[in-house]
Amino acid sequence: MFSISRKELGQFFGSLTGYVSIILFLLLTGIFLFVLSQSSILDSGYANLDKFFELAPWLLLFIIPAIAMRSMPDEYRAGTFEILRTKPITPWQIAIGKYFALLILVLLILLPTITYIFTIKALSATGSIDSGGIIGSYIGLFLLAAVYAAVSLCVGSFTQNAVVAFLLSAFCCLILFFGFTAISALPMFKGTADYYIEMLGIDFHYQSISRGVLDTRDLIYFFSLILLSLSITVNNIKKK
Repeated sequence: MFSISRKELGQFFGSLTGYVSIILFLLLTGIFLFVLSQSSILDSGYANLDKFFELAPWLLLFIIPAIAMRSMPDEYRAGTFEILRTKPITPWQIAIGKYFALLILVLLILLPTITYIFTIKALSATGSIDSGGIIGSYIGLFLLAAVYAAVSLCVGSFTQNAVVAFLLSAFCCLILFFGFTAISALPMFKGTADYYIEMLGIDFHYQSISRGVLDTRDLIYFFSLILLSLSITVNNIKKK
């Protein structure tokens, strides 16, 4: 399992994929937070990272499918999947090994953004920030990214075409993140099922954790989506 993770990470950083993902994420968030006047922390008058945690899910919605789109399709297309299945490893070990590699890359993408915390702390008039809220937001963002990674790996296990895997993964992540919130806002659901429909979406639980409170229901939601996605991936591996 760990050898699969090392192989995946070697492929990410053996090409420009891993480096471009990290640089692109940091570049876009940096421009959004410190350059654009509409969203700049320097012009807002508040020492917080709310703008970052609003933007990050949308960026990761495209970046994570982009880095995961070749994980399974390349194995199918290159014929290495057949070699992989002859090894003394189970389908679950294959799926989890690839998934762990994606999680490590997610951590490497998010880790440099910790510098933003020290930046806003230095800009704060009192020298203090809402640490609980920021920690909760980072936990929520990581769990959200973990779901994106699991869904992208799952979608990629259906096809040999990496581009198709990327497009479908991004679409599925978009539906899970924003789709249910948009549906709940329809007039036909107002005051009736809108709350329960919104609860089906990632954004509802992401916002809940971002308040700094780790609710068991939110954790169960995220882990259930991850487990479901990995289970479907394993099932597809068995069928192959």
